[in-house]
Amino acid sequence: MGTKLHAAVDRRGRLVRLILTGGQAGDGPQAAALLADLAAGQVRWVIADRGYDSDANRRRIRRLRARCCVRPLGCRRVRKRFDRRRYRHRNVIERLFRRLKQCRRVATRYEKKAKNYEGFVWLAAFVTGSECP
Repeated sequence: MGTKLHAAVDRRGRLVRLILTGGQAGDGPQAAALLADLAAGQVRWVIADRGYDSDANRRRIRRLRARCCVRPLGCRRVRKRFDRRRYRHRNVIERLFRRLKQCRRVATRYEKKAKNYEGFVWLAAFVTGSECP
């Protein structure tokens, strides 16, 4: 059984929220937990990859009074628009994952208990500075 990390970062690449799920879990349903506890107007943009594209997630983002920049799935009948220039900033989270996986304990998941593994991910984010170079 694999493990999947779902993370939310701020514009500087610092880890804000982390969810650990089973490897078979989809990305889209995790958006509700990642966006939970955010007040309307607190976030201006939500940038995510195709895995988070769903009408429910887009509605949730609109309720936060934030702009949505999620690349649409190819199977959509009605194509949704997204800002290609802004979508390039999605690499901030990819760089965070790259930095986290430089820590061998995070990359290979030595921990058997999910809570312990999540703790080491947070520790790795703290130690690596969790900030984009």
